[in-house]
Amino acid sequence: MLNKAERGRLQEQIERDARTLRLSNSTVAWFLDRATPGQMRAVGDLLSHELEARSDSKHARLMRQAKFPAVKSAAAFDPSDLQFQEGYGWEQLLGLEWLAQRQDFVFHGPTGRGKTHLAIALGMLAVDAGKSVRFLPCAQLVFDLKAAKERGRLDERYQELSKVDLLILDEFGYIPLDSDGGRLLFQVMSNCYERQSVVLTTNIEFGKWGTVLADDKLAAALVDRIVHHGRLVEFRGESRRVADSLMLGNRKEG
Repeated sequence: MLNKAERGRLQEQIERDARTLRLSNSTVAWFLDRATPGQMRAVGDLLSHELEARSDSKHARLMRQAKFPAVKSAAAFDPSDLQFQEGYGWEQLLGLEWLAQRQDFVFHGPTGRGKTHLAIALGMLAVDAGKSVRFLPCAQLVFDLKAAKERGRLDERYQELSKVDLLILDEFGYIPLDSDGGRLLFQVMSNCYERQSVVLTTNIEFGKWGTVLADDKLAAALVDRIVHHGRLVEFRGESRRVADSLMLGNRKEG
């Protein structure tokens, strides 16, 4: 038998879970008026299981849609070599409040400093928080956009990208773009401005973005928007890839 306190707690749980599942108040009231303690416990377990199953299913769907190239963790990242702008730091970055504010980030630094690692880790944290994410290397994105343009489906592709909460564009500038590719990439980021967040990883300083986009005016406009509604994070220190290789070599020698 349930005592009064236990029954009250179980009733509150059923009412809360049922609201989340969008059962009508009249249906819940009908059940609670007639249910035995055993029935209340069983239905409470049922609703809890359904909510957990839905949460797991949503998480798996968001992970598939994100298309991360690897699994990365923020816990495995050492932030000591990161340089943030004044008034901002590691805790704020992991807090993800910038997603709600639709802020952008540029992760800048030489190759091998962990820019992609951290971008993926933030994307996975966003998925854990129920946010939609899409990871794309810039070169692949431009290739896809050109193909969509040839098929007359460019607007459809833009629409797909506009539906995510966080767009991660990796390796900006690793492959210079022609003028058409530059305009297509600029349009994607222009569409995102103050509507969704973008994390851009690059080893190219702002002053050379015109070379990447094959258009100085587009580059200036893009940098202006990032500076106005985004943050720069500098990645310093030695190459993590070199450090990892040295560690692996030492292990083999040992």
